[in-house]
Amino acid sequence: MGDALTPDSGREALGLISTYFGLVLLVAAWWLLGREVRGPRPPGPRSLLLTLAVWAAPLLPGPPLFSRDVYSYLAQGAMVHARIDVYTHGPIRLGGPLAEQVAPVWQHTPTPYGPVSLAFESAVAHASRAEPSLGVIGLRLIALLGVAVMVLALPILARRCGTDPSAALWLGALNPLLLLHLVGGAHNDAVMLGLLGAGLVAATGRWPACGAVLVTLAALVKAPAALGLLAVATLWVRRVEGRRRRVGAVAATGALALATTGVATAVTGTGYGWISALTTPASPDNWALTSTLGRATGALLEAVGSGLAPLAAPAWHGLGLLATAVAIGVAWLRPPRPRPVYALGLSLIAVAVLGPAIRPWYVLWGLFVIAAAGPGGTVRKAVVAGSGVLTLAVLPNGFAPDSRQLTFAVCGGVLAVGALWCVRHTPGFATGTSLSAVHGGHRSERSA
Repeated sequence: MGDALTPDSGREALGLISTYFGLVLLVAAWWLLGREVRGPRPPGPRSLLLTLAVWAAPLLPGPPLFSRDVYSYLAQGAMVHARIDVYTHGPIRLGGPLAEQVAPVWQHTPTPYGPVSLAFESAVAHASRAEPSLGVIGLRLIALLGVAVMVLALPILARRCGTDPSAALWLGALNPLLLLHLVGGAHNDAVMLGLLGAGLVAATGRWPACGAVLVTLAALVKAPAALGLLAVATLWVRRVEGRRRRVGAVAATGALALATTGVATAVTGTGYGWISALTTPASPDNWALTSTLGRATGALLEAVGSGLAPLAAPAWHGLGLLATAVAIGVAWLRPPRPRPVYALGLSLIAVAVLGPAIRPWYVLWGLFVIAAAGPGGTVRKAVVAGSGVLTLAVLPNGFAPDSRQLTFAVCGGVLAVGALWCVRHTPGFATGTSLSAVHGGHRSERSA
C-alpha cells in the first residue's frame, strides 16, 4: 500500500487523506465504545467480541498494513528451511523475489527472534513455497490465532485480578493498535502475547509450572516476554508456605525456563544466536526516545566540534537501559505488596518506551497486561491516550511522515473530525452515554 503512494502524485494525496480519515474515525469509534463500557448499561463480553470480529474482518483479505515486517518473517523462515544462519545473515543472503519484498533497512540485518518464532515462520515458508502472497496469508492466520488466545485470556485474567472483563476487552482487544498492527500487520507480537496471556492465566490459577513453560515459549518468540517469569515466580511463591518451598518455587520457575529453552532450541535446530542478536533493532536512526536524544546530542556535539559526537547515541541507549531497570525495580518493589500481573504490565511499558528501539505495536506488550490487571486512574488513562496517538503515528508503509505527507494526513484527520461534528449535531443522534458516565460511571474495581 505504501509503495503505491509515490511522492508528488495525486494517488499519494488521496491515499493518505482517506487513510487518516479512516484512522480518526476508528479511534473515535473506539473511544465512544469505551464510554459505553463505562456507562450504566455496558455491553457484555460477547457483544464486544462481535464488535471485534466486525472491525477486524475488513483487514483480513488486505495486504500487510503499516509495516513490511511480515515479509522479513517469511524470508527468515525460508532461510531457516534452506539452512542459512539467520543470526549471521540478513534476507539479502536469500535473494530472489521474497527477499526483494523485505524493507531495505532489514535486508542485511540478522533476526533477533527466538526459535519458536523461527519455527512457525519456517513452517509457513515451506508450506507456501516462499510465495509472498500465500506466505502472508499463512502468517496472518498464525497472528490471528495469537489474537484469539489473547482475547480468551483477557476476561479470565481480568476477573482474577479484580478488573471488569468488558473494560479489559475494550482496552486490550478492541484497541486500534491491535487491529492495525497485529491483525493488519500480522506481527509475531500476537503469538508472543497469546502465549504470555495463556501463561499468566495458568499461573494465576492452579498451574504455575505450566505458566512458566508458556511464558518461556512467549520469550522464545520475542525476548521481552521473559519478564513474565517474574510474575510467574511471584505468583507461585504466594501459593506455598514456608521458606524452603518458596525458594523451591523460584528455582522451579528458573529450571522450567531453562529446560523449555533447551528443548525448543534443540527441536528447531536454530541455535542460540538470537541472544547476541537482541541488539538488532537498536540502530541510531530509529525514533525511540533514547535514539532521538542521541541524535540531537550528537548533532549538538558535532556543531561545537567535539569528537564525542559518535558516542552520544550509545550513551543515551545505556542511560535508557538504566532507566528501564530502575522503572522495573520501582514497579516490583514499591509498597504496598506488589501486584505481579500489574507490575509486569508496567515493566513491559517501560521496556517499550525507554528501550533503544520502538514501534507503535511495542506498546501492546504492556498495554495487554495492564488492560487485564491495571486499576482505573492515571496509568490507564495514559495508556488510552497513548493508544490514540500511536495509532496515527506512522504511515501505511510503516514510517513517520515527512512534511508533505503530514499535510495530507492532517487534511484527512480534519475531514474526519468535521464529519463527526456533523453527525454529532444531526437531530436524533445519540452516543448512548454522557461524558459524566465516563468519569463518574466506573464500577468499582480492585487490582490483584
